[in-house]
Amino acid sequence: MGTSCLKSASLLHDLKVTIHKTSTIFPSKEMENKSLFLTNIDRVVNFDVDTLHFFAANKAFSFQKVAEKLKKALEDALVHYSFLAGRLRQNPETKRLEIDCNAKGAEFVVASSKHKLTEIGDLAYPNPAYAQLVHKSKDLPLCAVQLTSFDCGGFAMGFTTSHVAFDGLSFKTFLDNLAALAANKPLAVIPCHDRHLLAARSPPRVTFPNPELIELDQSPTGIESSVFDASKEEVDFRILKLTSKDILSLKEKAKGSTNASNTGFNVITAHIWRCKALSAPYDPAGSSTILFAVDIRSKLNPPLPEGFAGNAVITAFASAKYEELEKGEFSRLVEMVKEGAERMSDEYVRSVIDRGELGDGFPRGDVLVSSWWRLGFEKVEYPWGKPKYCCPLVHHRKDIILLFPPFGAGGDDGINIIVALPTKEMEKFESLFHMFLRSV
Repeated sequence: MGTSCLKSASLLHDLKVTIHKTSTIFPSKEMENKSLFLTNIDRVVNFDVDTLHFFAANKAFSFQKVAEKLKKALEDALVHYSFLAGRLRQNPETKRLEIDCNAKGAEFVVASSKHKLTEIGDLAYPNPAYAQLVHKSKDLPLCAVQLTSFDCGGFAMGFTTSHVAFDGLSFKTFLDNLAALAANKPLAVIPCHDRHLLAARSPPRVTFPNPELIELDQSPTGIESSVFDASKEEVDFRILKLTSKDILSLKEKAKGSTNASNTGFNVITAHIWRCKALSAPYDPAGSSTILFAVDIRSKLNPPLPEGFAGNAVITAFASAKYEELEKGEFSRLVEMVKEGAERMSDEYVRSVIDRGELGDGFPRGDVLVSSWWRLGFEKVEYPWGKPKYCCPLVHHRKDIILLFPPFGAGGDDGINIIVALPTKEMEKFESLFHMFLRSV
């Protein structure tokens, strides 16, 4: 059943990266200066997301050729995503955060590592040295791309994008379009930039209680809840794997007396919730809250356009007493997670957005499950091939647990779960993880 894949002892801690060239790139056509409205969902995710995309060597594409094609494709992409060449600012009249589409440009970096990809270790492990594969700029662009070659001929694309610009699904669409442009093909999906589709109603109407939300800071940058803050404690990383057979077993147990069917995500999230909640000292009479993102594109009436190029996820939640997490039926925990997702009706979503207009709106909980499992970054077909593996740059955040497709499995053979916890909590988490699986 689930097993730990790797610990940090076998990691390469210095990738010996040299930066050769840093340049600012601009849209390949002259663009109109304008401002882009940001929703209440956008403004609470004002932080950068770093993603890494590893590629094997391709004899038909030298590193120089890849760099030229990628840079040209990015310049063309900035025509269709002009906001990526802009900068965040506070609107002087409304005092809201917005994007000034001023064509100041994105950044493009060419670099090299003295190591081979095989020397880095397991690509799936969250190696802190991966920070050398992304570019951080004092100019605060909304998009920066670093292309790093390895001694074996393989290379990595490291993207730093503001979460204000994209959620996971809209970033996947951006990558599909970038790959199409690199291949001199039409866009895979026409992007929709009308974020007013998720604007608050006037006047705002809050029709649901939201115990999972806390008050938003009124500053243009918003706040980051403690669930998103890097931990000041020393933490251990583990990758725990659930095979397809494990997930099927969890689904069977989750049927309970109702014989209801459940998604893989719901049973995995319930399993993680129970392990995380019980891994630290707790009051049995107290409660634990788990958070997880739900895509709202299809929840709205009418649904959002396929190419919606902003943030269209709302944080769902489930809460339970610790005593129930420890002794209750697993099927009931799964049902709570399912109810959290099903809560997301059109009116519920609109109410959450309206609440953000009144000053409340940032999610809080004991643990956030962030799923990269089915985003499909590894399926993007570039002229030089599909990535070997894709992952975010992982930070020391003990209350965020990440779900990934396993390396080399094409996303179909089980799932990798990345956990960061203090040593004693990690030991308890692992023990519970295996114990609850054995009881399935």
